[in-house]
Amino acid sequence: MPPRPLTRLRKLCLALPAAHEVEAWGEATFRVRNKIFATLWPDGLHAMLKLSRADQAALTSAEPETFFVPRGGTGGATAVVLDRVDAEEFHDLLRSAWRGRAPKRLHSALEVWPKSS
Repeated sequence: MPPRPLTRLRKLCLALPAAHEVEAWGEATFRVRNKIFATLWPDGLHAMLKLSRADQAALTSAEPETFFVPRGGTGGATAVVLDRVDAEEFHDLLRSAWRGRAPKRLHSALEVWPKSS
């Protein structure tokens, strides 16, 4: 990820349709219709994406240095080491996390979301 990944990540999350930020547990959480799709960890080194269990299993198996299941993580909560993840891959995973939590009627709005910011 480029310098200042948290600033970039926050901008990407908030650019998603109907996304908003809520601080919870001392972390910035990003939500659509009040369902969390991404979280920035206070350490500034990690984020969490709410992915499908299948995506989570594939990523944590293929790239365990970059993706892992956080302690206490539930159903698809996938931790990401920000300085190890490819920016384009992260962008695609963020879209997937949002899509998994957003109501279907909002999915068409995702098509206008910028591919890179």
